[in-house]
Amino acid sequence: MARGKAARRMGWTIAILALLGAALFGAWRYALENNAVALLDGADRLIGGTAGARVALADGSYGPIPAQKIAVMVPDPPFAAPRPVIVFIHGGGWHSGAPGDYRFIGRTFARQGYVVVLVGYRKVPEGAWPHMLEDSARAVAWVRDHVADYGGDPARVFLMGHSAGAYNAAMLTLERQWLGREGVPEGFVKGTIGLSGPYDFYPFTSDSACAAFGHVADPALTQPIRYVRGDAPPMLLLTGDADTTVKPRNSRALAMALSNAGLPTEPLVLAGVDHAGTVMKLAHPFLRDRRVIDPILAFLAARGAPPSAPVQAQAR
Repeated sequence: MARGKAARRMGWTIAILALLGAALFGAWRYALENNAVALLDGADRLIGGTAGARVALADGSYGPIPAQKIAVMVPDPPFAAPRPVIVFIHGGGWHSGAPGDYRFIGRTFARQGYVVVLVGYRKVPEGAWPHMLEDSARAVAWVRDHVADYGGDPARVFLMGHSAGAYNAAMLTLERQWLGREGVPEGFVKGTIGLSGPYDFYPFTSDSACAAFGHVADPALTQPIRYVRGDAPPMLLLTGDADTTVKPRNSRALAMALSNAGLPTEPLVLAGVDHAGTVMKLAHPFLRDRRVIDPILAFLAARGAPPSAPVQAQAR
């Protein structure tokens, strides 16, 4: 009888844990789909902890406008030598989001040995095109000037963005004028990672795109695919085949155009992954699905920025 009671208790425990896991997953996905990413960051911190990563700059600014915010996360313990840099530009349909909500991105990649810079920018209506690009470029100029102060290597800087942030990153990568206006030299960005990004989305069909770009006299000027060039930095275009928010044809079309221009690019389309999934899989407990982080780490490693476990810096 005692064995029977123990078995029943074990069964109830397993059932409760399964329900809690399902509830957590549902809350996580709801938060991502509704741009409540701060809730996800809290869950990531609770489940994965904070060991291995440290906030080096919590609420910095790269300009006088309140939305021009920047945060920096670094490996902990630090490295003795400068580390590669990932500049992450958040999504949110150009109308929501903040760099502090994405510290889970910083923790994930700082633990792999990268200095991670989280970038904010003006939102619609103040941030309508081209202001979101002007801000993102100014943030990259800040990285050029300041990332060495946080242990980053300004000779190994990569851009990464999700959704609207992937659009910003792609435009900075392909159209020379944005970084050029800020005095950032050609070749400063060594590569770009786009997660579920819109790159060829005119005519505009979403409220977000209409609000951000609908005022532009020549809408073609807003499209990353217009600025494809064979000498652009390499791009990793990662999306999911279940994405109904930014359809995977965006990544396929840009990859084909880049390849035709002389920069071989193959889109990575993940089966069963939706719009939120490409960024969700960079946070606990979903990191166990390695289909997002492993291609990113391989892309960085192939360009001289391999991951590395932190070691204690030499005493000075």
